[in-house]
Amino acid sequence: MVRPELQSEKPVSMAELKKELEDIKKRDNELNFRGKKTEEYLGMFVELSAKKAEELKEKLHSLKISRLKEDIIIKIIDTLPATIDEMKTLVQGYVVNLSQEDMKKIVDAVNEFAPAKK
Repeated sequence: MVRPELQSEKPVSMAELKKELEDIKKRDNELNFRGKKTEEYLGMFVELSAKKAEELKEKLHSLKISRLKEDIIIKIIDTLPATIDEMKTLVQGYVVNLSQEDMKKIVDAVNEFAPAKK
């Protein structure tokens, strides 16, 4: 039996995944069962386009917050925390300490890109 090997591991935002699924759908004309379920899920939760998500990622990188790693940036793009309290809740799952000032910068950057909440 063939055992696949992991070549590389890179976090991907849900917006990027949605774009990839759209490309696969165009190429193959339809998705398999898992692809359809994933597309349905992403349709309910993804609020940014892939382009906007990439712009937000660049903006977060440009803040030069040294403790802000790639996997946390992806989680920020996926959840779009609108307040400092939401940001605190998000980073609780990671071994990272962000100052109030850094969290304010992140939330301000997110609010530039995030659609208005209903």
